[in-house]
Amino acid sequence: MLTPGQTVRRPADVLALDREHVWHPYGPMPAASAPLLVESARGVRLRLAEPAFGQRELVDGMASWWSAVHGYRHPVLDAAAAQQLGRMSHVMFGGLTNRPAVELAARLVELTPGELRHVFLADSGSVSVEVALKMCLQYWVSVGHPERRRLLTWRGGYHGDTWHAMSVCDPEGGMHELWSGALPRQVFADAPPPGFDAPPDPDYVGRLRALVAEHAGELAAVVVEPVVQGAGGMAFHSPGYLRVLREACDEHGVLLVFDEIATGFGRTGRLFAAEHAGVVPDVLCVGKALTGGYLTLAATLCTPRVAEGISRGEVPVLAHGPTYMGNPLACAVALASVDLLLAGDWAGEVARIEAGLRAGLAPAVELPGVRDVRVLGAIGVIQLDHPVDLPAASEAAVRAGVWLRPFRDLIYTMPPYVTEDADVARICAAAVAAARAG
Repeated sequence: MLTPGQTVRRPADVLALDREHVWHPYGPMPAASAPLLVESARGVRLRLAEPAFGQRELVDGMASWWSAVHGYRHPVLDAAAAQQLGRMSHVMFGGLTNRPAVELAARLVELTPGELRHVFLADSGSVSVEVALKMCLQYWVSVGHPERRRLLTWRGGYHGDTWHAMSVCDPEGGMHELWSGALPRQVFADAPPPGFDAPPDPDYVGRLRALVAEHAGELAAVVVEPVVQGAGGMAFHSPGYLRVLREACDEHGVLLVFDEIATGFGRTGRLFAAEHAGVVPDVLCVGKALTGGYLTLAATLCTPRVAEGISRGEVPVLAHGPTYMGNPLACAVALASVDLLLAGDWAGEVARIEAGLRAGLAPAVELPGVRDVRVLGAIGVIQLDHPVDLPAASEAAVRAGVWLRPFRDLIYTMPPYVTEDADVARICAAAVAAARAG
């Protein structure tokens, strides 16, 4: 037990306190295995407090759950945070505003496609999806159609861990199956056929259109992850299916929501994944890479149609207001991160990483137990034909000097865009070793 003012110094003491008190994501309490203790990070490397399997430094193949696109301790982002701390770290957003939040909102409107002109700043990706769904539901109440209360999505998706967001995650194979009897019952299409470059399947297109038409009278919105389904299975699908959804939603007056929390800011080779399809949603969610992995922040953007519809209602306000909404510190770093991305050759860097991943992961195709190897932008995936042996696969990656976080039947990487070729090759070698071990 710590006394006031006492500092824990020995790594073993920190880990003992971690085991006793800290509940880690998607894990039991106490944890089944001890986490690795990171003492610092710079560039694309994590420095451990103590060596693990002979390694003191690990190349981060996960970009801190896909967010640290510029790596760690980037001088531009460090300076933005320090400068903002010299002014104020936070001020409430109700009745007040601040320059970083306003400038960030304006920058997001400039960057995103189409008429996404209004920005609601949220604390996290899950909350931004929650806000998006609330927008759509309230829109229909406000325009006199309260019966439009359900949402349509396709299987294999993941949209976060908050309540309504969980309802549009995969209801059977996903991590929220436990809550299926309590969550709102939504409408689920089959998962889109795999293959980014595959032409749209006519039979699937017909079924998708028919499902939207069948439920149009009760649908508030269709919500999907464009092109890449992330935590639901790291699956890629043809952009053509997004065009089908846009056409079907327009035909039946249904709102369309794109969750780009994982794919936004260049991860798939386009600034936003929706650009692969050339379509614009009515509501767009962004997060993760928004602050370059420095602070938690997300945003929900919508068209004037949605905002004006809500404003015409009996309750003309969006009744949502996080305490840290528009946090100046997070917004200042986000603005610096977005500008840093745009000032550099992000598309060239992502294309370079894509080429490295294709070459480096190719040997995994020949391994027994490997079902598929796929790459898109700065995303590389090895899919097994069985659940990953997580301890064995993780150990193999660490022994190779890389941090990966396999799950389900997947060993994957989404590295920072600043990862150099030698480190991309090292990540690939570690992923192949993990597939061999797992």
